[in-house]
Amino acid sequence: MEDTSVVQLHQNKPEDECPNLSLRPLDVSDIDAFMVWATDEKVARFCTWEPYTNKEDGLSFIKNTVLPHPWLRAICVDDRPIGAISVTSNSGNDKCRGELGYVLASKYWGRGIATRAVGMVVETIFDEWPHLERLEALVDVENLGSQRVLEKAGFQREGVLRKYVVLKGRSRDRVMFSLLSTDHRPT
Repeated sequence: MEDTSVVQLHQNKPEDECPNLSLRPLDVSDIDAFMVWATDEKVARFCTWEPYTNKEDGLSFIKNTVLPHPWLRAICVDDRPIGAISVTSNSGNDKCRGELGYVLASKYWGRGIATRAVGMVVETIFDEWPHLERLEALVDVENLGSQRVLEKAGFQREGVLRKYVVLKGRSRDRVMFSLLSTDHRPT
């Protein structure tokens, strides 16, 4: 059963550049918006994928990966996708953990949007998935912006996992961040 819920941020601070921020399912009709960030080399730099070069590959990704994903949402301003955020649940003995991932069009970096989107996920995910006790995120050591997003959203930096993953032909260190369902969260 597909969850079609939309998460809306209900507080409008004077400094908000994007007061109409929401999360909603990403759909094939969002392909043009998806291609804006999916083709951007700056966005793909720390991602496992290379920038997309054609719409057909983007549509295939949405159909085969996004739509069947149990918790993947578009990050939207005025209902127009500018990025995506997901939580991937583990199974078996690891089902208490979920991994957070997000991507945002570079045009919107530095405006607090990713931090707000992460906060919106944190507000709901532990209720939606009661089995989840720990939300974690792995960030490249050079991706300082993403590390700051997680810190501002209340995640704890746990440490560096050295030579943790091969990314684009090179061994990379990752920083582990986590947030527990029982942790105090910033308001």
